[in-house]
Amino acid sequence: MKTIILGKSDLQVTRIGYGCMPLGGSWDDAPLTAQTTKQAVTSIRAALDQGINFYDHADIYCRGKSEEAFSAIWQEVPSLRGKILLQSKCGIRFGGTPHETSPHRFDFSYEHIIESVEGSLKRLKTDYLDVLLLHRPDPLVEPEEVALALDELHQSGKVRWFGVSNHTAAQLELLHRYLRQPVVTNQVSFNVIHTHMLDEGIVFNQANPLLARNEGTIEYCRLHNITLQSWGSLAWGLVTGKTNEKPPDNVLKTTALVEEMARQKGVKGEAILVAWILRHPAKIQAIIGTTNPGRIAAACQADSVDLTREEWYRLFTAGRGESLP
Repeated sequence: MKTIILGKSDLQVTRIGYGCMPLGGSWDDAPLTAQTTKQAVTSIRAALDQGINFYDHADIYCRGKSEEAFSAIWQEVPSLRGKILLQSKCGIRFGGTPHETSPHRFDFSYEHIIESVEGSLKRLKTDYLDVLLLHRPDPLVEPEEVALALDELHQSGKVRWFGVSNHTAAQLELLHRYLRQPVVTNQVSFNVIHTHMLDEGIVFNQANPLLARNEGTIEYCRLHNITLQSWGSLAWGLVTGKTNEKPPDNVLKTTALVEEMARQKGVKGEAILVAWILRHPAKIQAIIGTTNPGRIAAACQADSVDLTREEWYRLFTAGRGESLP
């Protein structure tokens, strides 16, 4: 599989990464089961078989069980750790913890960042993370405190590189003023029916602009050599049959177009969705998050699919559900 360098790091990552969110099975306090762990190993092996070397986690995924389930792969493939790259995230805290009255919140405090990383390392059964992301922007962020935590984690060897998730250009600029570590990636929601990151530049100065605002995030990341990662790359299955309700018109039109292009190119629909992301000149790394080995293989067909400018725009226009200005 083709690779890219992740931002200013020395990490050579496959341009398709594997999102490990569903590996833990359930989002409750029920313990991890042997069956869920077995399925996790099967999914990881499917991603490895496709040549994927980058695995994306977060401390909250299935309340920590996804990281725990992933660690079973070390017994299956004992020499694997040095051959793959692990990324995890911190900063989201569920309501009800540690107290019943605790609200759902974001937390970039020094204490929480350090505690979160220690928990991820323990669950993943590894001594270090290749990348740590700050998950969702914390309105109460104190950048000096974040810098202190990241410096400590880097100096101790527990985290090699750092990034963010769901951050705007302005939020990145604030962090840049204080951090001594480079921000190497920004993971954002992006797919053919969730094009908000592109829309601001398209609808600028129009009489009826869309509500999307990204404050030039794509451009900022390109200017500062920050690799964008897309989450929700497969459009949550909405254009490849995963829906129980009648989809809106833009999804129906996109589904038909994806099926048409897939037939023409001899691939599955998932490959077209990922190829659309990979076609963008920002060299976005597409994170796919399915446990189905067939869908993993289908998505990875994108590595050999090249979309023309016209094909890319046809999908863009269909997905956004509105003609261009």
